[in-house]
Amino acid sequence: MSELALAAAAGILTVGLLAAIALGRFRTVHARLVGLTLIVGALPIAAVVLSGVVMFDMHADAVLIAVAIASSVVAIGGAMLVTRSISRPLGELRASTARVARGDFSTRVGRRGPAELTEVAAAFNEMTSRLEELFDARRQLVAWASHDLRAPVSSLQAMLEAIEDGVVEAEHYLPAMRQQVHALRVLIDDLFELAQIDADVTAFETYGVPVGPLVESSVEAFAAEASARGIALRRRIEAGLPDVEVAPEKIERVLRNLLANAVRHTPPEGSIVVGAKRVNGTVLVAVEDTGDGIPSGAARTMFDRFWRADQARDRSREGAGLGLAIAKGLVERHGGRIWAEEREGGGARIAFTLPVA
Repeated sequence: MSELALAAAAGILTVGLLAAIALGRFRTVHARLVGLTLIVGALPIAAVVLSGVVMFDMHADAVLIAVAIASSVVAIGGAMLVTRSISRPLGELRASTARVARGDFSTRVGRRGPAELTEVAAAFNEMTSRLEELFDARRQLVAWASHDLRAPVSSLQAMLEAIEDGVVEAEHYLPAMRQQVHALRVLIDDLFELAQIDADVTAFETYGVPVGPLVESSVEAFAAEASARGIALRRRIEAGLPDVEVAPEKIERVLRNLLANAVRHTPPEGSIVVGAKRVNGTVLVAVEDTGDGIPSGAARTMFDRFWRADQARDRSREGAGLGLAIAKGLVERHGGRIWAEEREGGGARIAFTLPVA
């Protein structure tokens, strides 16, 4: 009888292995889980029934066999519920992925099921949210760039037509035309640099340099304009600062963008202070002004492309609105961060960190 039991066990094991191999041919996770459930429930029933036939002649222990069958049915039912809890969220995730592939970036999936699936769902929702923001930003970039390019081009066209029609002499419009061409060149250069930053292809070499001369050269570049506007422009550099690991020309670009923004929004008799100090293993540089301050809710959006404090204001006088976006991109490429906040006593404070060399 022991030989018969061993043969039965070997047969059941062989059947189980063959069934497990066959599961690998199923295409979906749901089908594989259902097949595994049936195998796990059916094999014990087969083992018990075969044992009853061999040991108890099938009729002597009918109660034992009935209990085994009932237990297996309950186990299969429970396993099917577990299978459904796994396969249903997977099906929703698959359908949502297909919608995103078709361009529907507003798609979100419910966070239910096992912990691993809820983590995947959370990562999926975050990914689609970022994709939605990215494509919205791209649409806005195209719209604003088209607007800003159209204005000087239209102005140039009108002046050229006036010259061609003999309404005015060419010399009369030369200064204005030169100004419009300059505006176009600045906008195109900014768009090109921003595209390089977004594509992560801006190549620059970093090395250790003192932060003081960077601040000095940037402040000197705006000294004349600030003086003409009646604005006091000062620097406040902490003594003994370590060198920073940067590309100097890029950080000067950041400082000049921030200073241009500060000078633009600071009224006469106001002041601007550029400071630098060491904070938590980094060098913190800040540009503070006594100007208009930060509009409500704009602390996070003011680094977006084409942002302006007053969207109704004449765009030609305020620039393209890319300076803060470029500054943010360059600072983050150096491993730092940049933020804006209200200044104590009124005005705005824009600060950024730089890594110590």
